[in-house]
Order: sequence, then structure tokens, then C-alpha cells
Amino acid sequence: MQRRVTVALLSAAVMVATTAGSAHGAPAAGELTSQDLTAQGVGSPFYRIPALTTSVKGTLLAAYDSRPTLGDLPGNLGVVLRRSTDGGTTWQNQQVIRKEAAPKGFGDPSLLVDRTTGRIFVFYAGSVNQGFFGSATGNDETDPDVLQADYSYSDDDGLTWTHRRITGQIKNPAWGGMFAASGEGIQVRNGTYEGRLIQQYAIRHNGANYAVSAYSDDHGETWRTGNPVGPGGDENKTVELSDGRIMLNNRSAPYRTIAYSTDGGVNYTPFTQDTELPDPANNGSVIRYAPDAPASDPTSSWLLFSNTESTSSRSNLTVKMSCDNGKSWPIRKVVDPGSAAYSTLTRLPDGRVGLLYERDNYQHITYSSFDLKWLGGTCADITITPPATLKAGTATEVTVRVVNRMDVTRSAGTLDLTVPSGWTTKQVAFPQVRPGEGANIKVPVTIPAGASGSAGLTVTYRADGKQASGSRTVTVTP
Repeated sequence: MQRRVTVALLSAAVMVATTAGSAHGAPAAGELTSQDLTAQGVGSPFYRIPALTTSVKGTLLAAYDSRPTLGDLPGNLGVVLRRSTDGGTTWQNQQVIRKEAAPKGFGDPSLLVDRTTGRIFVFYAGSVNQGFFGSATGNDETDPDVLQADYSYSDDDGLTWTHRRITGQIKNPAWGGMFAASGEGIQVRNGTYEGRLIQQYAIRHNGANYAVSAYSDDHGETWRTGNPVGPGGDENKTVELSDGRIMLNNRSAPYRTIAYSTDGGVNYTPFTQDTELPDPANNGSVIRYAPDAPASDPTSSWLLFSNTESTSSRSNLTVKMSCDNGKSWPIRKVVDPGSAAYSTLTRLPDGRVGLLYERDNYQHITYSSFDLKWLGGTCADITITPPATLKAGTATEVTVRVVNRMDVTRSAGTLDLTVPSGWTTKQVAFPQVRPGEGANIKVPVTIPAGASGSAGLTVTYRADGKQASGSRTVTVTP
């Protein structure tokens, strides 16, 4: 079913948080800027569940729930939106995308832009009597006990919206609850499935939770779902990797769980833990920094990830960067060490990154932006190769190879080797390297007499005020 509406405008105060720059001017390179888009009790008793995207016209759209209480569906929730046409410096008044009379409710938004048509989608769940855990099986779009799969779409850059229900298309009747995972969906940019729209869902089946992709190959006219991955699924995000695979990143404690698809999100591998991504079971975000870059470009493998980096509490909001399609996450920086919750990332037209997150015990939804200079670090492949034998009581050399995975030349720098107690080494120089270029440098090491067994070596490469590290375990013979 479809219904076209013109959004209502709702006045809301803009509260400015602590910022390294100014909310009213272009941020300088290396700055993190922040401002609150909502304040608890202003326009609505509560706000939750941020979603963020950038339209083909460069407009930033931030959607979230307007709630009478902090509770989830069922309840008289609505989906609201703020737009920014100047890169997040200023924001227009709050708009209502979808709100109807009680007991109806709509919540947990996720934005998705079709880069071919310019259409903007916002997915959310619709309820009358039941939420995720109480939802009936079946996919009757008029059943008040079924949690419904709804979305709204805009063809005028987020000014007006048409509502649509797709429960019958994407919900297997055997499933119970089903809701769109909030934040941002993706459009496949390359390869066999180029143009495919993918929105993530969490579903409940036989008392367990799974993750599943809903996808469209006709710009949103029709939708299908792939096969669920789990159990252990929850709110989850996908990202297209430079090799064409889709990586699914799933909310899970004490670490995020990961799965991969080689067929555009229809089937996924079983979940595995990523122990570099601690998580308290909270919604996070993962994006590809340069989704249109060819696989030969080092930037094509850069991923950005945000979550509350803690295994015990929703706090310590952190952004991490991977240089290798998520195999490792060597670059990290804390955005907010205090109370924080859901977060979502999007790439801005000027190369900065927008971050929308829940702050201060859900009292605010805050918009921040940063560039890669602020994030720091450098992408580099680092390997340590010891000689065939390492003997106690001898002086030798280990070979360190560094390959520059950035899109800029790195100036001459240094290598520092961290060695076990009693060993000795020294800092050595490392030459300038262009993008994709590498060099092998020998680092001297003296092993004390009496050393034996396994030993850990870590090398730190520094250049242009940035650094990256690599480690290896070696074996010493008497």
C-alpha cells in the first residue's frame, strides 16, 4: 500500500555540544566538530535510534524516533527527520516522516539512497499491538499482532514522503518478529550485483534471533529476503568490500560477529567473532570510505567502524579504521569516553565523515564530523621476517617490510622494534614510499645468552606524524 504525504514541521531547539571547531563555520582539517540535534523533552519527551545518510544532492539526512517513553514498539512512536544542506553546519527544523494516532507506532529508522535514481528510503517497523518479541508469525499486512515491515521514500531530497508496506514481500510467514536494523543500508556499487539495494533486518524464528538481508534489483519496486544467518543475529550492518563480497557486521557481546556473502547478500557464512571489535551488545556502524574506488586503489579497502568500545557498558564511543577490508583495525580514536549508545556513520561529499549517535544516557542525539587527519594513523602492511634460526647469545637482524596503503606518499620515517626484556635493538630509518610502494629494512637485534622458546616482536612504523604497527612471534634456540 502507498500513501503520499507532505511532512509537517516541528520546531526544535539546537543545543550545541562541546566542539573542537565551530558549529557555524567550515571545520578545519584535523578537527572533530559536534552539535546536538535533539534534546530530551524538546518537541518530544524522548528521542532514540539514529539514522544518517547523504543524498545524491549532498544533503545530509538525520532520522530518529520520537518517543513518548524510552520504550520500544509497541507504542505511539513516530519517525522524524532533520536535513542539512551545508554539510552538517546548520540543520533545518525537525520534520515528521511518519506518525499516526495511538495505538499505531513506527520506529527504528534506517536510511538508504539509490545513487542511480536519487530516491531516498527510510525503513522502519510498524506496530499496533505487538513489538519484536511478541509479534505473531505470518505476514498478513492488516494483522495488528504482526510487526510490520514499512518504509517511506522521497523523490524530492527528503521534503515529502510516500509510505509503503512490504511485509508480504519480505517476511517468511514462519518468522515471528522482524524489524529493520537502524542506521544506513547500502547500494552495491560494483560487479555482478551492481545497483542492488540492501537493507538489513533482524528476525525472530523459533525463539532465536537471526540477521537477514532484504534486497531489491529494480530500484525498490520489489523486495526479497535472503537466507537468515544465526542464531545470534541482532541489529546488523553490511558493507561492500573491494573484492565484491558483502561483509555483515552484527551486534554481539563481548565481541562483534562477522559473516560474509559472495552472492550479494542472499547467503552468508556462519558468524565468527572479531576480537578486535569489543562490544556490549549495542548497535554500531560500518562503511566503506571510498565505495566507488577501483580495487586497484588502496582506498578501496578502507573501512570505518563505530561502536561503544566496551564489553560492559554503553560508553566509550570509538571510531576505528581498517586498511584491509576489515581483517584488522589498526587505527582508532575515541569520540566520546562517556555514556553513549547507538551510532551510525556516513561519508560526506567533501571527504569528511558524519557520525550520528546517542549521547549522555539518551538525553541527546548528537551529530559529529571528522576527517581522516583527525582520526590519525596510517594504512601500511607490516611484516617481520626473522632469519632461519634465532640463537641465544648472538647478534642478528630481522627484516621488516612496510607497504604504504595510503593514497599519498609517506615521507621518510623510522622503525622501532619492541623486544623482550634483556634483548637489545635500535631505531632505524625507513625511506619515503609512494602509494602501493614498499621497502625491506633490516633491524639489528641482540639476543641474550640463556634466552629460549617463544618471544614476541612488535615493530612500529612512524612517518608524517602517524604510525602503524605489526607483530610476530619468533622462536629462539639455545
